[in-house]
Amino acid sequence: MKTLTVVCPVFNEEAVVIHFYGELQAVLATLPESYRANILFVVDRSSDQTLNLLEDVAKNDRCVRILALSARFGHQMSLLAGIDHSDSDVVVMMDSDLQHPPSVVPELLAKFEEGFDIVNAIRADGDSTGLFKRVTSRLFYRLINRLSDVPIQESAADFRLISRRVARVFQLQIRERNQFLRGLFAWVGFPTAAVFFTSRRRGGGRSKYSVGKLLEFAARGVVAFSKRPLQAAAFLGFAFALLGFVLALVTVIQYFTHRSWPSGWATLAVIIPIFSGIQLIFLGILGEYVGAIFDEVKARPHYLIERKINFGESQDASRDE
Repeated sequence: MKTLTVVCPVFNEEAVVIHFYGELQAVLATLPESYRANILFVVDRSSDQTLNLLEDVAKNDRCVRILALSARFGHQMSLLAGIDHSDSDVVVMMDSDLQHPPSVVPELLAKFEEGFDIVNAIRADGDSTGLFKRVTSRLFYRLINRLSDVPIQESAADFRLISRRVARVFQLQIRERNQFLRGLFAWVGFPTAAVFFTSRRRGGGRSKYSVGKLLEFAARGVVAFSKRPLQAAAFLGFAFALLGFVLALVTVIQYFTHRSWPSGWATLAVIIPIFSGIQLIFLGILGEYVGAIFDEVKARPHYLIERKINFGESQDASRDE
């Protein structure tokens, strides 16, 4: 018999989490008898009744496990916590807002049975997906694939299946702090396949990804998988330095030949703000990379667990990396 763990990150989803659990459990009940499944909810510290609702579910269903994190560590760290606490033959990770349909899980398992270690669920935007999200998503994937040496499939979501040996790689070897999982799963290799699904409307609540969060997520992906912004900064810095040298030479020649020094003030008024702005942009790019190094040097835990429910072990607060 093979074991399956469905890892579901949750944050402030009281409006939909019970509906999601019921739909997922109904799908898992239809799986072949060769699979024994459990659900692992990773609860990023929420301000609503999400955790209380899931505790009630876990009391009546021993196949439901809960990791309650001590603070809000983010979606990617919630997924990592779920992987770290899964010892199953197969791990499926999916969001708990019903935009990732539980009905796709059997399709993921079918690809696993064909011998694939990673099966990505690729989103086809439905009618519920707004124009802004569609455009920004396409721009993001085109940007990161242009910059990165690791190709990431467009419209790939954090909805995928991984085998035990892929999970072990993340549990033991890939422990960087600012993890961009969509890129890392492409980077590790292993036989990979894809299934397609139509994105559904949220079952309730609202999206936790604001524009600012999306930009931060995109910046993390670029920093994690590309050094080309640094290379571009060096190249453009050299080009503008050369331009500045040429302008300086022209100005000196004009000064000694035509004595037209005051006419250069317009040039200075334009060039100095441009150069200053470019320098600040490059400092910002450099700062992103230095910040990522700083996070690694601090070596803080990826997340902290406040409670474990239905793990058959102590549920006291614990520290995890």
